[in-house]
Amino acid sequence: MSYTSLAYRLPRPLRRHILHFEVEIQDAVAAFARKLPDGARVLDAGAGEGQYRGHFARQRYCGVDLAVGDRSWNYSRLDALADLRALPFRSGAFDAAIHIVTIEHLCEPGEALREMARAMAPGAMLLIAAPHEWEVHQAPHDYFRYTRYGLAYLLEKAGFEICEMRAAGGYFRLLARRLLNGLQFFTGGIRWLCFIPAAILLVPPAMILPLLDSLDGDRNFTVGYICTARTRAQ
Repeated sequence: MSYTSLAYRLPRPLRRHILHFEVEIQDAVAAFARKLPDGARVLDAGAGEGQYRGHFARQRYCGVDLAVGDRSWNYSRLDALADLRALPFRSGAFDAAIHIVTIEHLCEPGEALREMARAMAPGAMLLIAAPHEWEVHQAPHDYFRYTRYGLAYLLEKAGFEICEMRAAGGYFRLLARRLLNGLQFFTGGIRWLCFIPAAILLVPPAMILPLLDSLDGDRNFTVGYICTARTRAQ
């Protein structure tokens, strides 16, 4: 059982406290959707199960995925099944796009970003979330991790201009997440007998550490980045 699976069983206030990256992403997507006009055409590039569809009820949402990431997921709500390197849309078809914790699963991320830029109108906005220090997930389709500089390089080379890039937490939030990651090693079979002692050891410091996160002003230690960018006007 994964860390996030365990964490999602906790009360909502605790989930928000310890699943900081995931909550920051949810908030960023919601804010991004609120700023878009009614009827705007929105591409969800790497939509998975389409968990962000509900944020775009006022817009024309299009979820696209190759549907190979997680065998347990339900991909039936996708609007298009496609490789992000070869999107089946005309140039300039979309007014905005989101690309949420998907870029690490692309073996050729630069090609995919260029194709996304092609499918977006000039000046269209992109919201992207990328992991920096995150556990391996959806193996074997998990290829890269990104610094803010690497992500900016790929985006700019693909034809985007960076509007904002921020780290989703710093060292102490990252350390808290790593402590809670340890709980997964005490699940299954006889190991459940040690789960409560492990939780007593790991959970209290993991609850306290995020309160110190303001000490890390540089944010060089972070779970990941959330970035907004726009396609260059032609």
